[in-house]
Formats: sequence, structure tokens, C-alpha cells
Amino acid sequence: MTTKQIIKKIIFVALTLTACAGLVVLLVAAIGKRNHELCKDYVITINGAQKKLFINEKEIKKLLNSGLNGKIKGEPIAEFNLRKLEQLIEGNAWVRDANLYFDNREVLHVAIDEKEPIARIFTTAGKSFYIDSESDKMPLSEMMSARVPVFTNFPDKKILSAKDSILLSDVRNIASFILSDTFWMAQTEQIDITEDRNFEMIPTIGNHIVKLGKGNDIDKKFGRLLIFYQQVLSKTSFNKYNTVDVQFTGQVIGSKAKMTKVDSMQLKKNIEKLLQEARKMQRDTIPSIPINEKENVSIDHTTNSITNTDEQTNSNPVKTPNAKPKIIEEKTEQKPKGGHVGEE
Repeated sequence: MTTKQIIKKIIFVALTLTACAGLVVLLVAAIGKRNHELCKDYVITINGAQKKLFINEKEIKKLLNSGLNGKIKGEPIAEFNLRKLEQLIEGNAWVRDANLYFDNREVLHVAIDEKEPIARIFTTAGKSFYIDSESDKMPLSEMMSARVPVFTNFPDKKILSAKDSILLSDVRNIASFILSDTFWMAQTEQIDITEDRNFEMIPTIGNHIVKLGKGNDIDKKFGRLLIFYQQVLSKTSFNKYNTVDVQFTGQVIGSKAKMTKVDSMQLKKNIEKLLQEARKMQRDTIPSIPINEKENVSIDHTTNSITNTDEQTNSNPVKTPNAKPKIIEEKTEQKPKGGHVGEE
């Protein structure tokens, strides 16, 4: 390497170091200037599907004031511990995430992601709370009641056991499915949790109880129930059965209730509306629901029984993966007047 080249290299390194030093000086000066600047304004943005129903800007402002000794505007930017303020806001039960920053005009931006309830749960002791998509508990809001699926008889415990956590996960999965389907949101009055931790749906229309069993394969169970509504109850009455059991793969079991000869006009209107929604939902959602590939049912009017079309070739649809659902009609012995219909 020649002397000329060495000199050029030294000059290049010196200029580079000078430029870096200059940048550092400018950065320090900018930081020092920023720390002496005052907060000129603040902007609060709340994001969430519920459109700020459960937490509002007023509550966020209260949290900011509590972390800044009661003042936001006019305070030195150096006094703002942004990370500490974020943690303070995230401590609110309705806040999922908080992000705070200053722009180049000394305006504080507060971006809030609101938690979204997916289910309301009532415990065995009568207490009530919401859960979100991550199964986190949230208190009820004084501002608004969320329109979400309702579950009853959840264990009343401060600390959940492993079994309780699994049950809560099943609640979350069932609630998420119902919320994603407008038809089932309209038809589901509430979901009861039984003593053996099974789920039973109380429908909006009809006096029957739908036995769902455990929380697994919930889309397939509701798919079988929709087929039962379309192909059976649409031709009889939504009050013909007192229980409809869809928890077993490939079959639907209906237990008869005592029938009245004539349904009320209002019930007929409700059924017609329900069936219209069912047909629409079938076109929109049924192709995406894997109910054993195909689950077609037929009614044998000559024997007054409801069977599947492949019953002669397969007598045990529960154990066969591709079996079509078999709908079994169980008759409940009728009681004398004044009595009640016995359980299955």
C-alpha cells in the first residue's frame, strides 16, 4: 500500500468518525431539547369490535392522570415514563394492550386495544363474569351488557383446577362457534353445564333440550342439529320432542314429549322465520362444516320411525367414520293429567 493510499484511508476514517460524533451530538441535543419540551396535547384511540362500549376515553384519561399526578397537558415530556403508563393502563380488566408515544409535534398518542367478551358465565353461586378469546375473566360493565352466549352452572372457585380450566376452554370453544354463526346466536337461549360437565343447549324456539355432551367436535354436533331441524322438526313441530341428543357421531336421538294438537300462530311464525334463516345459513355455512362428509336423513312414514338411508348396510353408525346420521325416535311414556313427562 502506497503512502498516498494510506493517507486517503486515514482521512476517510477520520471523516467517518467525525460524522458519527456529529450524529451523536445532534441526537443528544435533540433528546435534551425533547426532554425540556412540554406536552402540547394528547390523543386517545380505542380499538375493539364492541366500539368502545366497555371502556371509554374518560376512563383512560383518569388512568393517565393518576400516573402523572393529575396533569397531562403542559407537563415536561421528560416526566412521562411511557412504559410505566402503558403497564398502568393494561392493568384495567378491559384493556388488552396499550401503546404510548410522542410525535414530532409533542402530542402524546395513546392507542388502546380493548378486550372483546365472547361469553357470559354464571357460576353455581350466582356470580357472573365475561371471558374473552383467551379465556381471561372480565367483570361486568356498568355501561353495556354484551350480547354473547350465556353459560350457567360453572364451578364457583377462585382458583381453577385442571378440570375447571379444561371446562372453561370448552366454554370458550362453544361460545366462539355460536358467535361466528348468526343463526345459532338467534336460536341459542343459553347453555347449561350439567353435574357431569356436559353441555345442554336451551333453544330460543321450541321446548326441547339439546344434549351436546362434551365440548369436542361442536361444529359437527350443531351441523347434525341443523339437519334435524330442517328434515324433521320442520315437518312436525318444535315441541314434538323434549330432548334432542346430538352428542354421538352419526346419529340424532329424539325423545318424545306429550304433543298438543294445534301450535299457536306465534310459534308457527317463529318456526317459519327460523327455517328461512336455516336455509340461508345452509347455503352460506354448511359446505364449510365437515359433518362426516355427508349426513343425509330420510323419514320412513310407514313405520313411523326416522332412520338413515344406509341403515341396512351399516347397523352401527357411531363406530363408522363415514356413516350418515341416524335419527332415533324414543317415545316417552305419557303420564296422567297433572303429571309430567318423564326423562329419557
